[in-house]
Formats: sequence, C-alpha cells, structure tokens
Amino acid sequence: MHWIKSLIALLSPLLFTQCVPRIEIATPTAPITINIKVKIEHDIFIKADPQSEALLNRDRAASETSAGAEAGTRR
Repeated sequence: MHWIKSLIALLSPLLFTQCVPRIEIATPTAPITINIKVKIEHDIFIKADPQSEALLNRDRAASETSAGAEAGTRR
C-alpha cells in the first residue's frame, strides 16, 4: 500500500505538467477589410472685397447675357 502512495506522488507532477494551456498570439493572414458608406456634403463660402465682388458680378452678368443671346440665335 505504501508503494501505491509513492507511485501516485511520483506520477502526479507528470499528469499536471501535461495539462498546461498554450496561448498563441498570431497576426491574421488576410488583411482586415472595413466597408463604410459615408456621405460628405460641403458648403463653400468665398469672401471677397467689394471691388472683386463687383467685378465677379459684372462678369457673371455678361456671361448670362451672352448665353441668352446665343440661345436666341439658335432658334
């Protein structure tokens, strides 16, 4: 009976060392893909000095009248 206790005492460390969990950290083999649908809206405001605004308005009016004259000649 004494030899059974000795045998258990000798074999028990072997049993416990075989049950050690293994932790492994590895990088993924494929790249991570994230699909995101994003809607972006912009409002752009331009500030100009009064002389520049007058020049831009004059050019805009001239281009509108020339576009209207061209549309009239096409008919």
